[in-house]
Amino acid sequence: MSIIVAAFVVTPSILGKNLYWIDGSLAPLEISVNAQTPAGVEEAQQKNNKLSQNSGEATKNSQQGKSTESKEEGQGLDIFKIITGALAGLVLFLYGVTRMAEGLEAIAGDRAKSLISKFTTNRYAGVATGAVATTILDSSSVTIIIVIAMVSAGLLSFVESLGVVLGSNIGTTLGAQIVAFKISEYAPIAMFVGLLLILLGKKERWKQIGLVILGIGLLFFGLDTIETAMEPFKDYKPFIKWMETLGNNTLLGAGVGALFTVLVQSSSATVAIIIILASQGLISLPAGVALMLGAEVGTCADTLVATFGRDRPAVRTGIFHLLFNLVCAAVGILFASQLAVLAQWISQLAGAGDDIARQIANAQLIFNVLGVTLAIAFLPWIARALERLIPDRQNQNRQAERVKG
Repeated sequence: MSIIVAAFVVTPSILGKNLYWIDGSLAPLEISVNAQTPAGVEEAQQKNNKLSQNSGEATKNSQQGKSTESKEEGQGLDIFKIITGALAGLVLFLYGVTRMAEGLEAIAGDRAKSLISKFTTNRYAGVATGAVATTILDSSSVTIIIVIAMVSAGLLSFVESLGVVLGSNIGTTLGAQIVAFKISEYAPIAMFVGLLLILLGKKERWKQIGLVILGIGLLFFGLDTIETAMEPFKDYKPFIKWMETLGNNTLLGAGVGALFTVLVQSSSATVAIIIILASQGLISLPAGVALMLGAEVGTCADTLVATFGRDRPAVRTGIFHLLFNLVCAAVGILFASQLAVLAQWISQLAGAGDDIARQIANAQLIFNVLGVTLAIAFLPWIARALERLIPDRQNQNRQAERVKG
């Protein structure tokens, strides 16, 4: 009987189940068997008492563990610390991008303008020129704004500018590829070298080069700061569920990506943050693709602002950039799952394996290359449609006079 009773008491503890209907331990079992001696009865009672006490302690420990977990979930995260850390990283990133763009524009700005004006004889040369200029300036927005200014000044025709706009979308993917290689640990070295060149450089050119290197260091140091600030979200279930929602609802993810890009005025910042979060396992490939598609639309905001007060050809260039990104993003949203699978397959062929950060960067590259490839064949018809949609003021006045006549 002692063996049977011990089996019933020990078995629930082994299986991790609680047989008690109320909190607290059961009273010691009292068993009497006529065939046993009083000494045997006392030994059986002592064993049963020990087993029941152990079972009660295990139950209390499990209940304490559950209460501790519930308390931790109730406390949540230090949102203020996370937000301030992420904002600090974002400021460093944007400041680094600004300083780097200033240095590059001072070093190669005139060359970029001459490059754009010389090598835009046809649409294919324009695409190549836009890609190279954006790589040099490290900003598609800066390239397009320069193009809009050149069109407004009559240095570049509207038709010639379209290829450059397409090429800038390809050139902007280089930054995402660099961020995906995770070289942020070398950011302090770049910052130190850049500062030395700024302080000790005797020629202005060396100071500008130092400004570029300092900007690169600040850029990656800002991304590393954002990564550190967002680390607590790894085990935060609401954030993980929200990311899963963005992955399942591509349209919602694209909207969030576009809104964030409009707020920070940089698609490069948005995509870089997406890649950093993906490297931490906080963002899945579908969610990253959705946010990236939204960033492609949000980047049109600053170029549209640059068209204010410009002539009609410059306005047409900005409208083309917006329409092209909108149409491509709409198609990308419809085929987001296929784009994710293609990016995953190409990343595995390239030796990246299951690195989601590299897969998102490759998805952006594939998306932009395919969009440019499909649109470049229709550029003449697109140009004519935009010229009819937004005619020159002289032509518009003539048409109005004809209507009056």
